Amino acid sequence: MKSKKRKKAFSRRGVDTVEDAREWLQSQGIEEIECLIPDLAGVARGKIMPAKKFLTSPYMNLPLAVFYQTIAGDYPDLEGVVGTVQSDTDVFLKPDFRTLAAVPWAHDPTAQVIHDAFHPDGRPVEESPRQVLRRVLGFYEAKGWKPIIAPELEFYLVEKNVDPDYPLKPPIGRSGRPETGRQGYSISAVNEFDALFEDMYEYSESQGLEIDTLIHESGVAQMEINLRHGDPLELADQVLMFKRTIKETALEHDIYATFMAKPMAQEPGSAMHIHQSIIDAKTGKNQFSDPQTGNPTELFFAFIAGQQKYMPAITSLLAPYVNSYRRLAKGSGAPVNTQWGYDNRTAGLRVPPSDAENRRLENRIPSSDANPYLAIAAVLASGYLGMIDKLKPADPVDIDAATLPQGDLPYSLVQAIIKLERAQPIIDMLGPQFVTAYSRVKLYEYETFMQTISPWEREFLLLNV
Repeated sequence: MKSKKRKKAFSRRGVDTVEDAREWLQSQGIEEIECLIPDLAGVARGKIMPAKKFLTSPYMNLPLAVFYQTIAGDYPDLEGVVGTVQSDTDVFLKPDFRTLAAVPWAHDPTAQVIHDAFHPDGRPVEESPRQVLRRVLGFYEAKGWKPIIAPELEFYLVEKNVDPDYPLKPPIGRSGRPETGRQGYSISAVNEFDALFEDMYEYSESQGLEIDTLIHESGVAQMEINLRHGDPLELADQVLMFKRTIKETALEHDIYATFMAKPMAQEPGSAMHIHQSIIDAKTGKNQFSDPQTGNPTELFFAFIAGQQKYMPAITSLLAPYVNSYRRLAKGSGAPVNTQWGYDNRTAGLRVPPSDAENRRLENRIPSSDANPYLAIAAVLASGYLGMIDKLKPADPVDIDAATLPQGDLPYSLVQAIIKLERAQPIIDMLGPQFVTAYSRVKLYEYETFMQTISPWEREFLLLNV
C-alpha cells in the first residue's frame, strides 16, 4: 500500500561548514537532527536533538561502550580490552557536515548527520568503523593512491514476521499474490512493488544517494541495488543511509526489508559485492591499466594476490554473523573460494569485462549483513598489502570454481575470528585496538547464539541419540 502522506522535497545532502549547515537547516525548515554514529554492526546509534540546540552546540558525547555493543544489545567482558570505568567514559562526536541530509520518511522536518568519534585529548577512537576505514585510506594516501569502489547490495522483501519462531515468507505484491518461483531479472516481478520503489527512489534522491540500477535477483522477492562508484568513505556512508531508507520505506508499505545474509533456508543468500579500482590521486589515471598499452599492470595482479592471500583473515569482517556462514556454505551458490577469474561469477574474486579506464576487481565474498565501513576497509587493506609486497596471484580460473578446494577460507565465525587474530599485517592495517574490540564482540555474539537450541537439534537429536 502506497503511503498517503507525501513528504516535502529536500535538496541534496552535504555542506562544508556549520554556517552552511545553519543556512541549509533554516531553508528546509528542519526542526530535529538525528546525530548518528555507525557502530561495529553498522547500526546507526546516537541522539536526536532540536535543530536550535544542534546549531548552538553541534558536538555531542556518548560512552565508549557504544562501540562494544553486540547486535543483541549486550556487552562482552571488557577485561584486558578497556576497563569498566573507561568503557563508560565519554567520547566526543564531531559532525561530518558533508553527510548532512534530510530524513524524508520522518513526520516532522528532520535531518541526519553522521559523526566521527574522538577521545577528550583529540585522538580518533580506533574502535569506530568510520575511523578504521579512514586509517586504511591513509595508507593509500601516503602512496599517492586513491581507491574507487562501487557496492552492490542484495536484500529481500518479506512479509511482516512478528514471531521469530516462524520462517520468513515472501510478501504479497500488487497482484494480491506472493511470488511462488524465482524471477531473476524479471521486470514484472519488480513492478509488483512499484509503489514501494517509487518511494524508495524519492527518498534516496532527497538524501543524495546515487542509485545506479535496481534489479530482481534470483531469490523470491530478492532485489539488488547498485550504487554509483566513488570515494570509499562516501560510499560506505551511502550504504548506511540506503539500508535505513529501504527498511523505512518497506515499513511504510507494511512489509520488511532485510539484509540478513541467509534469511530463508531454500533461497539464495544476499551479498554485498564490492567493485574496486585504484587511481593516481593527482592524475586520476587507473593504476590497474598501463597508459600506453591498456594492458593490466603488475599492480593490478598484486592487488588481486593480496586479496587472495588475506581473504581468510578478513572473512569475519565480510561475513560477521553466524547466519553469514549459512550463505558461505558449500552448494549455497555463493562463491566459497579465494579463486579469481575473468568474468567468472563462481570465483570469489571476479574481473568484470571493461575497457582499460574502468578495469577493476569485484570481491564477491562479502554478505549484505556486513558493516560497509569494515568490509570496504578489509578488502582495501588486503589489496594494499598485496601491492606493497608485490605478491603474485594464482592463475585465473575459467571453470566452475565451486568444483575446486575451498582452501583456507573459514567455515564458521569462530574460525574466522581466530584467523583474524593471527594475521599481524591485517591487524597493523586496521588497528590493534579495533581488532581486539571486534574479536571480543564477535565471540560474545557466538556464545549468545549457542545458548539457543535450534529446531534441527530437537528434530534429529531429541529421540535419536
